[in-house]
Amino acid sequence: MSSIQIIVVILFSDMTITTAFVIEVLGTISFAISGSFAAMQKRLDPFGVLIIAFVTSIGGGTVRDLLLGDTPVAWMRNVNICLLILVTSVLTIFFKGQIKRFKITLFLFDSLGLGLFTMLGLQKGINFGLSPGMCVALGTITGCFGGIIRDTLLNAIPLIFRKEIYATACIFGGLLYFLLLACNMKADFAKVVVIGFIFVLRIVVVKYKLALPKFGY
Repeated sequence: MSSIQIIVVILFSDMTITTAFVIEVLGTISFAISGSFAAMQKRLDPFGVLIIAFVTSIGGGTVRDLLLGDTPVAWMRNVNICLLILVTSVLTIFFKGQIKRFKITLFLFDSLGLGLFTMLGLQKGINFGLSPGMCVALGTITGCFGGIIRDTLLNAIPLIFRKEIYATACIFGGLLYFLLLACNMKADFAKVVVIGFIFVLRIVVVKYKLALPKFGY
C-alpha cells in the first residue's frame, strides 16, 4: 500500500465505505495535490503550500454547503478531512523532487479533482431534492470554486475565466449524469462514467487547444 492509502485507512477506518465517501476522499486528495503543486510553482514556503492545498480542497464544498444552508460545513464536522489534506500536502512536498514536470502533474490532478468534486456536488443537490439544473450548478460550484480561490490567492487569473474549457466540462458532465440516469443506468456506474468523462474532456481540450469562442468589443 502507498503512504496515502495507509493514511486513509487509519483516518477513516470507522466509517462506512460508500461511493460518495470514496469520491470525497479521492477528490480531496486530488485537489490537495493540485493546490500543493500550484503553490510550489510559486515558490511558497511549506505553510503557504499547506494553506493553498487546504483552500483548493475545501473551497468548492464550503461554498456549496453555505448555499444549501448545510452548516457547519462538511470539513468542520469531520476533522479527518483536514488531517487528510495536511498529510497529502506534506507527502507532496516530500516527494516533489521525484516529479520533474510540475505543470503536467498539476493539470492531471486538477482535472481529476474537477470530475470527482463535480459529481459530489451533483449528488448533494440530488440529496436535497433540488431540480436537475440546480444540481448541475452545485456540481459546477463544488468543482470550480476551490480552484478559483487557489488561483486568486496565487495572483493568477482563475482557469474558469480563461479560454480553456473548465466550468463547461462540469456542466456537460452534470447533464450527462442526468441523461444516463434517464436511460436507466445504475447511479454508481453513471458516476464513474461522468467523472471519467470530465477528466478525459479536460485532457482532450487542452491537448488540442479547444476553446469557447471569445467576444471582442
